[in-house]
Amino acid sequence: MIQRQREQWQLDEGSAEAYERYLVPLLFAPGAEYLIELATPGPGERVLDVACGTGIVARRAALRVGSGGKVVGLDLNEGMLGMASKASSDVRPVIEWRQGDATSLPLPDGAFDVVLCQQGLQFFPDQPAALSEMHRVLTPNGRLALSVLRSVEHNPGYLLLADALERHVGPEAGAMMRSPFPSLSGDELRELITGAGFQDVGIFLGIGPVRYPTVDEFLRWEGASSPLAEPIGALKDDIRAALIHDLGEALRIYTDDVGIVFPTETYLAVAR
Repeated sequence: MIQRQREQWQLDEGSAEAYERYLVPLLFAPGAEYLIELATPGPGERVLDVACGTGIVARRAALRVGSGGKVVGLDLNEGMLGMASKASSDVRPVIEWRQGDATSLPLPDGAFDVVLCQQGLQFFPDQPAALSEMHRVLTPNGRLALSVLRSVEHNPGYLLLADALERHVGPEAGAMMRSPFPSLSGDELRELITGAGFQDVGIFLGIGPVRYPTVDEFLRWEGASSPLAEPIGALKDDIRAALIHDLGEALRIYTDDVGIVFPTETYLAVAR
């Protein structure tokens, strides 16, 4: 069931725009900075952003490599790539956006100095194959930096949202909300990366707060930016009101005078 939910995590154009508007500033732009600092792409280097989404990591990498460098963003989702192209229209060097499967990269061997992957590994149907492909397209001394969320139990606000969606929308909605949070330990992540041929693997924990202005906005931002947009949008007013009330009660322990704030935890990995 969870694997099927991951495979369905494909956004249409409207959801991709919401993802860029809401979730990129909130979560993915700060996360991109961590990855960039781990991988340290420099002037003139060639960078590949796998599962690039709307392209925040690729855009930040382009600022580092400069006019002599090259950045390619690859994603399976056409809607995400369309939004990435719009969002990067003034970025130089021009980023090359390519549609492709992470488990079979349409790219030559040894073509990149750095491979980055922000919150994509958990969605790949064959994680060892995807990591092997990242290894294949790197130069012999190339670097990998990736992030992957810890299990939903380590991300309590999203666990409470998943539970509320399960009660008020249905089990499929709850499973969809849980799908970005794999049950993967740090040791298991290290084994996956070393199994693909990488060396000098470092695993780090990223722990920080995430803040939403209100319960309503928490639900709206997460729903609009995901495949949950349709089922949440189809709710009757009374069910939606009950969902928001239920979620607000559950989040009371994470509520202060300016909104909702709760901890999030992710793994960060770097390797050669």
